[in-house]
Amino acid sequence: MTLEQDLLRRVRSGPTNASLLYAISAMGLPQGALVAGAVVQAVWNGLQRQPVDAGVKDYDIFYYDPDLSEAAEQKVQAELRALYPYLTLDIRNQARVHLWYEARFGVPCAPIASVLDGIGRFPVACTCVGISGEGEVLAPYGLEALYAGRLAANPACPDPTAFAAKAASYRERWPWLRLEGDQASSSSESQ
Repeated sequence: MTLEQDLLRRVRSGPTNASLLYAISAMGLPQGALVAGAVVQAVWNGLQRQPVDAGVKDYDIFYYDPDLSEAAEQKVQAELRALYPYLTLDIRNQARVHLWYEARFGVPCAPIASVLDGIGRFPVACTCVGISGEGEVLAPYGLEALYAGRLAANPACPDPTAFAAKAASYRERWPWLRLEGDQASSSSESQ
């Protein structure tokens, strides 16, 4: 079994993930994908023999629509939230992220060209993973580091300082995860 096949199996084994992937497809969201925590945690939880959705705080859904209006994005958000009123959903049109990112996070964000481009900007490189509504694995940096638990800062992230907070949060829940590169050196020096 390839890593892509294993990822799909693990993510789809969670009823919420499977339902969200179906909804993304059924709604016809352009480039629609389930991304971030629900996908990554399915792997790490599985490797720790925990339920696939253990600790999932929210479900991130990306899509890419050239309509940059806030109203269009809010319409999609309302439709999905009506289907899943019991879930915390974070639904974002990647085409308009650059319009609000700096005001929210304090650093500028260049326009995003696609959902894959948006996924590729997460702070931790191995978490740059998503699954499209059609079941395509979207992993611009591959899956090897995710499965090996190697955490490295993503140079493509618009907010490079976000890595430390994310990595610390991940390591609290999955202590076997390891820092790579400069982060590992500075972490061992501070101990």
